[in-house]
Amino acid sequence: MTEPVILADVVRSGFVEGHHRGSVVVTNPDGGVEWSVGVVDQPMFPRSSNKPMQALGMLRNGLPLDGKLLSLAGASHSGEQFHLDGVREILALAKLDESALQTPPAYPVEDAVRDAWVRAGHGPERITMNCSGKHAAMLLTSVLNDWPIETYREPDHPLQQAIRTAVEDTAGEKVSYVAVDGCGAPILAISLAGLARSFGLFAAAAPGTLEARVKDAFREYPEYASGSMRDEPALMRAIPGLFCKVGAESVYAVGLEDGRGIALKVEDGTPRARAVVMAAVLKKLGLEHEVLDQQSRFPLLGGGVEVGAVQPHPSTFS
Repeated sequence: MTEPVILADVVRSGFVEGHHRGSVVVTNPDGGVEWSVGVVDQPMFPRSSNKPMQALGMLRNGLPLDGKLLSLAGASHSGEQFHLDGVREILALAKLDESALQTPPAYPVEDAVRDAWVRAGHGPERITMNCSGKHAAMLLTSVLNDWPIETYREPDHPLQQAIRTAVEDTAGEKVSYVAVDGCGAPILAISLAGLARSFGLFAAAAPGTLEARVKDAFREYPEYASGSMRDEPALMRAIPGLFCKVGAESVYAVGLEDGRGIALKVEDGTPRARAVVMAAVLKKLGLEHEVLDQQSRFPLLGGGVEVGAVQPHPSTFS
C-alpha cells in the first residue's frame, strides 16, 4: 500500500532531528498524473484550498464580485483592516451587517495583526475569523437567489449544493465525503490529484470565463486572498501565471499557466513545511526565482540565531 513519504527534513546544527512526511502530485494539462509521491488518489479534505472552487460555485449563481472583493470571497485572510473593510462591503451589498455571519468568533490568524487587535482592546469576533470573506459572499449569493440565509451553511442548502457541483466539475471526480470545516461550512473530500487538476484548470482558464475571473482576482490582489505578510502573495507575484491557495492541515495547491496543477499535504499538518515542499516541487519542475530559494527553507533558531532549517528531503526531489 502506498504511504506518505518523507518530504522535508528538520536539520539542527547539521543533525537531522526529524522529518515531515506527506504526499505530492503534479497533474498534466489533460488532468493525468505527471509525477507523484505518497497517497494522491484517496479522499482527503482540501480545507481552504477549496475556496476558489467555492467562489466559482457562487459566481455561477450570480455573485457580482470581481477584483479585490472576489479575491476576498476566496480568502483565508489575515484580519488586516482592508480585509475587514472588504467583508463589510460585501455584506452591505446584501443589505446585511456582520451579525449575519455564521463564522465562529476568532482572533486574526496573523500573529502581528492579532497582537495589534488585542492591544486595541478587541476580543475574538466573527468578522476577524479568516473565512469571513467567504461567508459574506455566501450570504450575498443566497440573498440574490432568495435562498434562506439562516441555514446557508447546511450541506443540503442550494448554495452548498451549487458549490459541490463546482468542486466536482473542476476536480473531475465526485465528492466522497462531507464534513464540517473549521468555519462551520461544509468541507468536501476529493483526492489530492483532483485538487491539483482543479488548480491547473483555473490557472489555464480562457479569458472571460468564470474560472479566469477567480484566478485573475487572486493574482491581481493576492494580499486580499491571504494577507500582506504571507508567503502566497510573494509566490504569485514572483511566478508569472501562478495561482495558489493554502489550506489547514498543511494543504497547498498551485496551478501553472500551462495547465499543470500541483497539490500537496504534509501528513502531520504543520504549516512550517508547506511552503518548503511546494518550493521544492516548483524547482523540480524547472522554475527558478529568488522567492523559491527563500521559501525552500524554514529557519530554525538556537540562542536567538539561525542554527538550522526545515528543508526538502534530497532523495524525494532529486
